[in-house]
Amino acid sequence: MHVAVKDDSGRAFTIFRPYGHANMTGSQEMMAPTPTTDDLPRRFSDFETLGEALDYAARGKRGLNFHDARGNLARPYPFSELRADAVACAHRLIAHGVKPADRVALVAETGADFAQLFFGIVYAGAWPVPLPLPTSFGGKDSYIDQLNVQLTSCDPMLFLFPRELADMAGESGRQKAVESIAFEDFIARDATPCALPQARSDEIAYLQYSSGSTRFPHGVAVTHHALLSNLSAHSHGMQVQDSDRCISWLPWYHDMGLVGCFLSVVANQVSTDYMKTEDFARRPLAWLDLISRNEGTSISYSPTFGYDICARRMSSQTKAQDRFDLSRWRLAGNGADMIRPDVMQSFVDAFADAGFSPSAFLPSYGLAEATLAVTIMPPGEGIIVELVEETDLSGGDATEGRPQRFRSIVNCGKPAKDMVVEIRDEDGGPLRERQIGKVWTTGPSLMVGYFRDQAATDACMAADASGRVWLDTGDMGYLSDGYLYIVGRAKDMIIINGKNHWPQDIEWAVEQLPGFKQGDIAAFAITTPGGEEAPAVLVHCRTSDNEERSRLRDQIRERVRAITGMNCVVELVPPRTLPRTSSGKLSRSKARNLYLTGEIRPYDIAA
Repeated sequence: MHVAVKDDSGRAFTIFRPYGHANMTGSQEMMAPTPTTDDLPRRFSDFETLGEALDYAARGKRGLNFHDARGNLARPYPFSELRADAVACAHRLIAHGVKPADRVALVAETGADFAQLFFGIVYAGAWPVPLPLPTSFGGKDSYIDQLNVQLTSCDPMLFLFPRELADMAGESGRQKAVESIAFEDFIARDATPCALPQARSDEIAYLQYSSGSTRFPHGVAVTHHALLSNLSAHSHGMQVQDSDRCISWLPWYHDMGLVGCFLSVVANQVSTDYMKTEDFARRPLAWLDLISRNEGTSISYSPTFGYDICARRMSSQTKAQDRFDLSRWRLAGNGADMIRPDVMQSFVDAFADAGFSPSAFLPSYGLAEATLAVTIMPPGEGIIVELVEETDLSGGDATEGRPQRFRSIVNCGKPAKDMVVEIRDEDGGPLRERQIGKVWTTGPSLMVGYFRDQAATDACMAADASGRVWLDTGDMGYLSDGYLYIVGRAKDMIIINGKNHWPQDIEWAVEQLPGFKQGDIAAFAITTPGGEEAPAVLVHCRTSDNEERSRLRDQIRERVRAITGMNCVVELVPPRTLPRTSSGKLSRSKARNLYLTGEIRPYDIAA
């Protein structure tokens, strides 16, 4: 079914409606997904603004497709329909008083409501600010606190959320004195046509919160130009072709889900199949069902833990070939956390007989501060691993008599189009190939900075002698033959299962327990013997009683789990053990190195 409409300039657009809409006789048409292929010539994000990108995508028949928990199609949503709905939302927002550069916060639930509101905010010249959905831990109060902090940070004039979250999101809006309206109620309002502002490429397109912190939010401000430059680089790096279709369960409040699997598919006109993140968590193999169902070629990304869950789930199932056909899975993207070769091999072992090829793996590296992609592996090269001695990774010197231990480091690909990567020492000097140092990057995809946080911006961005701005990614790595290898983090961020955690949050959680104070606790990430990344917490302990030490350790572990949802390694150490900087501040990086090299010796506590 096609419905002709006109935009504000009078130009005609056609809305393709392939699902459940009544025809003239009142019967229902069969629901069908938006097509993979289209006659509309593909453009690789070569637009001035995000709104212009959707304008072009709306001329074709491709679009978004939302599926239920069992993987059944619930709603096809052609780009043409998304555009018409977004323009109507823009009219509602302007009538409501929203002006250019206003922030509009909205909970990022995967679905048509969020999609049309996000683009409606863009068409209205305002800045959408996606906020997270509640997690399974922490409860109502914890979620309200998280929203409160991020609402304070972005200072929106309006807060929108799914009606089912009204008791939590609405309460946060009341506490922060922000007008709060449910998605459904706002979309139901009359839309009076009006002129839409004309965005410029150097204006802010959206704010993205880069960390999972409840106390230290950083709103990443990304321009239209930066976004579209990165999306163009991403599509070129992946060598997107006409037969490609995207399949995703990634949440839209993380950069990979929002930018890589929502905004990118609009700007590059790729039909996409979605399942909600919570549905993936309950039925992970439904993700592979969606990929199997695609008759074209598939592009689908996941952090390491997604592949791990699927491989483990198959261990108790019948043969993969009896249920899945993964032979046309062209690009199986890896990103958002440290890539573990052992997990990837387990996935290959579990699904090789279903046609999955290890050459489909596509490692990449990026961060919200660079919009998304910094490096991408050339398609078809798969996962390449190098072994690096652990003392090289920690920056320490090999201890005489200590056996050498090696870690597998995954090749994260080559710099994306127009991006440049350098490895620098602590003083900012360039390092040679295969020397481990800080990863810096520059290019058109860099953020403008952190919203209303110049100090944090200055801490990670700096101009060189030519005026070119560089970003300190906070990660450690090295270059080899033009490929980037990430070995860990120089900054304090802890990334578990693709989610960012600030160590300050963990330390603060422990500080709330009686008997502990600031400076007694150091939190950082370690790699377990199994190759997984886990948070470790070193805590000054002043008691000599072994039973009391055991009780404190368990209490700290439970406290951190309640606050952050993470299981952590808790080590009690003697007082005055944790190192300080010259200014007297706790040095987490030094504490980590001393712990890994055995120079900090925790108390031996019986399990």
